[in-house]
Amino acid sequence: MTHIGAVALNTFKEAVRDRVLYNLVFFALLMMAAAVLVGQISMGIDKIVIVSLGLSAISFIGLLIAVFIGVGLVSKEMDKRTIYAILSKPVRRWEFLIGKFAGLVFTLAVNTAAMSAGLFLALLYVMHKLERADTVVLVAIYFILLKLAIVVALALLFSCSTTSLLAILYSAGFYVAGSFVQQMRTLRSDLAGPVAATFMKWLSYLLPNFENFDVTALAAHGRAIPGTLIAQNTLYAALYCGVALTTAAIVFSRRNLK
Repeated sequence: MTHIGAVALNTFKEAVRDRVLYNLVFFALLMMAAAVLVGQISMGIDKIVIVSLGLSAISFIGLLIAVFIGVGLVSKEMDKRTIYAILSKPVRRWEFLIGKFAGLVFTLAVNTAAMSAGLFLALLYVMHKLERADTVVLVAIYFILLKLAIVVALALLFSCSTTSLLAILYSAGFYVAGSFVQQMRTLRSDLAGPVAATFMKWLSYLLPNFENFDVTALAAHGRAIPGTLIAQNTLYAALYCGVALTTAAIVFSRRNLK
């Protein structure tokens, strides 16, 4: 755990020093400011507009960080050849991967918290008060963070097995496909053919089901999110990350770093 914590802390420090993160967070806060303006123009739906655009900005910016920085967690160390110095110490390869994963997820949590503060400040500015129903926005943000953790795990897996460019494409492709899992499972065989429909159905169970994490509409309208869904999504994200990271550790342990 000491080795994992050291790698995670170093990953967080490197990410904080990266100016790209500050630019992305600034862009997200700028989008929320735009949401305030749009909300004031849209009579009667200001809160819905602000929450919808704010959550979309947090999700989109977080996705960029998770994919592009997540893919570079391993490849950048290999390009700079700093990975040899790290692994020459009593640090196992799986500890290195887990540390990188934990460090980037913590970075995403800090950036998400900063953007969430901007969202609630925008709500407070427009609505002049925060209500108990607004706590559902926190649940939606938590779901976004769970979703981003899965993307980081997938980015690490792909970066251990292929080139950086392909890893980015695979990670983005899994995210897009995972957003249409329900449609893939209900695809009619008379429209796509029985073979294609069966293949898409089986494929949907391998892809991360990101549709269950999308509660933007519920949060925007202040509707309660069932506790069972919160527990289900938390367990699902933990299991999916566990499987992806275990696979990544197996692949990385067999990779020739020379």
